[in-house]
Amino acid sequence: MNRARLVLGLGGMAALAGGLVWALWPAPLLVEVAEVRAAPMQVTVAAEGVSRVREPYLVTAPISGTVERSPVEVGEQVTRDSTVVARLHPAEPALLDARTRAEAEAARREARAAVEVARVTLARHELDLAHAEARLDRNRELAARGVIPQQMLDDVRALAEAGRAVVEAARAELAMREATLARAEAVLISPGDAGGAAGSDGCCVELRAPQSGTVLWIDNESARLVQAGAPLLSIGDLADIEIEADLLSADAVRLAPGATAMVERWGGDTPLAARLRRIDPRGFTRVSALGIEEQRVRVYLDLESPPEARAGLGDAFRVFVRIVEWESSEALQVPIGALIRADGGWAVFRIDEGTARLTPVEIGRRTQTEAQVLAGLDPGDRVVAFPGDRVADGARVAPRGGS
Repeated sequence: MNRARLVLGLGGMAALAGGLVWALWPAPLLVEVAEVRAAPMQVTVAAEGVSRVREPYLVTAPISGTVERSPVEVGEQVTRDSTVVARLHPAEPALLDARTRAEAEAARREARAAVEVARVTLARHELDLAHAEARLDRNRELAARGVIPQQMLDDVRALAEAGRAVVEAARAELAMREATLARAEAVLISPGDAGGAAGSDGCCVELRAPQSGTVLWIDNESARLVQAGAPLLSIGDLADIEIEADLLSADAVRLAPGATAMVERWGGDTPLAARLRRIDPRGFTRVSALGIEEQRVRVYLDLESPPEARAGLGDAFRVFVRIVEWESSEALQVPIGALIRADGGWAVFRIDEGTARLTPVEIGRRTQTEAQVLAGLDPGDRVVAFPGDRVADGARVAPRGGS
């Protein structure tokens, strides 16, 4: 009996001691757990870009003049060598100030007087010529009858020929003076006068589309005065679009032409396939939104998705591109959030039977969410995803949510 009581007492004391140990034993830390796995992995360079027509055609004014209101609209389809895209007239004459007009009117009066002088001179030389020709006719008859010598006839003939030459010179002088008068009168033509370029019938220059495509933009739809070489409109083929993006020079040197790329945030439901075609050999400086000077390089990508897969994508649309720098079909990966710095390298807290073990790892390529594991972990290992400051080597841990 006493022995039974002793056994029961010892058992109660043991149970009480076990309860105290259980109550005072520290509870495991609840942590987020991630599994090390082998899966496809891509390292990309991301940047904002714009779409653009690969070979736009800029239509410019071939001469200075007045362009009519645009006969085409933005977005209109045009046909090469058929659709008239612009019409130009010679420019209206400029207005004259008072002194310039007075000088021009004096020049006109001078030209008119010179014309009158030339006409009188011509009339006088024509009379002299008529007299010389009549004298020549009489001397021919006299020479034929032997009344006058042949020498006298030759002299009269020479005088008649000289008279003809003087008359031709006088006629040329009159024509020259009339041209001078016309030039002096042209200076006095005012804007809006009959015969002015913009008011005349017909069109002097019709510009036709240099290429079939879509009108991308028009510099100004209204009629206006333009100088030779002024841009009027641009035409392009919306089925032939490329992507232009600006990358940091440090990112651009890690890429090579031919790299695959994805075009996202362009407005469609699915990303577009693209390929890096060219990297500019020269960079440029651009100030970021934070006021930091950055060296950037322009890159150009060819779209590989068919036009029907990117319906609605036009010229100068904003897009987001991801260019593949490196990829692997099966790479051992661990979340970036599981990595911590230890002894100048990288490490993770690997979970071993509920205990966190600080494990050094060798890291290769990294993305924004995952890192490639080259050594230190095996597929299927579980690690603490976001250890923070509470987790230490040898600490007891448990998955949050009991997973």
